[in-house]
Amino acid sequence: MPILPFASVARGSFLSRRSALALLGAFALSVSACTPAMPIEKARVLGTGEEVTVEGYVSVQPGAFASALGDEGFAVQDSTGGIYVKLEQKQSFGLDARVRITGTLDEQNKLRILKAVPMDVDLLPGTKTVVARDVRTGDVKEPVEGRLVRVSGSFTRPFEDDSPYGYKLYIDDGSGEIQVFVHITAGFDKAALEALVASGASITVTGLAAQYEDTYEVAPRQPSDLVRASPIP
Repeated sequence: MPILPFASVARGSFLSRRSALALLGAFALSVSACTPAMPIEKARVLGTGEEVTVEGYVSVQPGAFASALGDEGFAVQDSTGGIYVKLEQKQSFGLDARVRITGTLDEQNKLRILKAVPMDVDLLPGTKTVVARDVRTGDVKEPVEGRLVRVSGSFTRPFEDDSPYGYKLYIDDGSGEIQVFVHITAGFDKAALEALVASGASITVTGLAAQYEDTYEVAPRQPSDLVRASPIP
């Protein structure tokens, strides 16, 4: 598509300034949509401050982790890996939506993140449920950070209230203890969690493999992500 100089378009008798801005905006959007997306696994290892474009399916809905991360972001995953997208404004899409994001790589308390603004988040056609990867509790470390994972285990410590951020549970399947961090904004009932821990039941947790400083954790997205499990062998 030929591009006319902005001054020429804006002053021309055949287009108003508003029409010219709309034309240039549409062109910029089409160029952005044609930018090849980088595999998330490859993007994660680039240096902080690098600008990247990734594409995938939403594995954590917008705003679920707002109480502890202080933003309305979400997580996205492709076939190679996943990453948390830090965003100040809550988006209207939910789990399984297909999105393309251009942003800047950064870290928040050692969690790898992609900082973006709403205009650089595009909702694409199609949806796909992100399937959690089954991992041992002792294997929730850097290689799976940013991915949706599923762990099972028995409680190893009492319930910890870390309000106003969230609640801490600890489980172990025999391979090593992992922290389950339940964000208050994920919609869990505190009393129900306390009762579950007190019961001594084994649980299965689906959530984002994340990190806070030197502690790796699994963060469930919603109450249905935490269920009683069969006894651990």
